[in-house]
Amino acid sequence: MSIMATTITVEGMSCGSCEQTVEDALLNVEGVTTVNVDRSTESATVEGNTNADSLVTVVEDAGYSASA
Repeated sequence: MSIMATTITVEGMSCGSCEQTVEDALLNVEGVTTVNVDRSTESATVEGNTNADSLVTVVEDAGYSASA
Protein backbone atom coordinates (compact mmCIF):
# COMPACT_ATOMS: atom_id res chain seq x y z
CA MET A 1 0.00 0.00 0.00
CA SER A 2 1.48 3.34 -0.99
CA ILE A 3 1.28 6.42 1.18
CA MET A 4 0.24 9.55 -0.66
CA ALA A 5 0.56 13.23 0.13
CA THR A 6 -2.60 15.24 -0.49
CA THR A 7 -2.86 19.01 -0.19
CA ILE A 8 -6.22 20.67 0.33
CA THR A 9 -7.16 24.33 0.57
CA VAL A 10 -8.51 25.45 3.95
CA GLU A 11 -10.07 28.89 4.32
CA GLY A 12 -11.07 30.65 7.51
CA MET A 13 -8.06 29.94 9.74
CA SER A 14 -6.99 33.10 11.56
CA CYS A 15 -4.73 31.89 14.39
CA GLY A 16 -2.62 29.05 15.72
CA SER A 17 -5.62 27.60 17.50
CA CYS A 18 -7.42 27.35 14.14
CA GLU A 19 -4.45 25.50 12.68
CA GLN A 20 -4.48 23.10 15.64
CA THR A 21 -8.21 22.48 15.28
CA VAL A 22 -7.81 21.58 11.60
CA GLU A 23 -4.74 19.44 12.32
CA ASP A 24 -6.52 17.52 15.09
CA ALA A 25 -9.55 16.92 12.86
CA LEU A 26 -7.39 15.60 10.03
CA LEU A 27 -5.34 13.36 12.31
CA ASN A 28 -8.58 11.65 13.33
CA VAL A 29 -9.23 10.50 9.75
CA GLU A 30 -8.49 6.80 9.34
CA GLY A 31 -5.29 6.24 7.38
CA VAL A 32 -3.76 9.68 8.03
CA THR A 33 -0.19 9.51 9.34
CA THR A 34 1.04 13.13 9.30
CA VAL A 35 -0.53 16.56 8.84
CA ASN A 36 1.02 19.97 8.14
CA VAL A 37 -1.41 22.90 8.37
CA ASP A 38 -0.36 26.43 7.33
CA ARG A 39 -2.83 29.28 7.72
CA SER A 40 -0.60 31.71 5.77
CA THR A 41 -0.93 29.55 2.64
CA GLU A 42 -4.47 28.39 3.53
CA SER A 43 -3.43 24.79 3.04
CA ALA A 44 -3.18 21.45 4.76
CA THR A 45 -0.86 18.74 3.49
CA VAL A 46 -1.80 15.27 4.65
CA GLU A 47 0.21 12.07 4.29
CA GLY A 48 -1.46 8.73 4.53
CA ASN A 49 -3.77 6.31 2.84
CA THR A 50 -6.96 8.37 2.49
CA ASN A 51 -8.86 10.36 -0.10
CA ALA A 52 -9.27 14.10 -0.52
CA ASP A 53 -13.07 14.01 -0.22
CA SER A 54 -12.93 12.61 3.31
CA LEU A 55 -10.34 15.22 4.29
CA VAL A 56 -12.50 18.06 2.97
CA THR A 57 -15.55 16.71 4.82
CA VAL A 58 -13.71 16.55 8.16
CA VAL A 59 -12.35 20.09 7.79
CA GLU A 60 -15.81 21.42 6.89
CA ASP A 61 -17.28 19.58 9.89
CA ALA A 62 -14.69 21.42 12.03
CA GLY A 63 -16.12 24.75 10.80
CA TYR A 64 -13.79 25.75 7.97
CA SER A 65 -14.17 25.98 4.20
CA ALA A 66 -12.14 23.38 2.35
CA SER A 67 -11.59 22.15 -1.18
CA ALA A 68 -9.39 19.56 -2.84
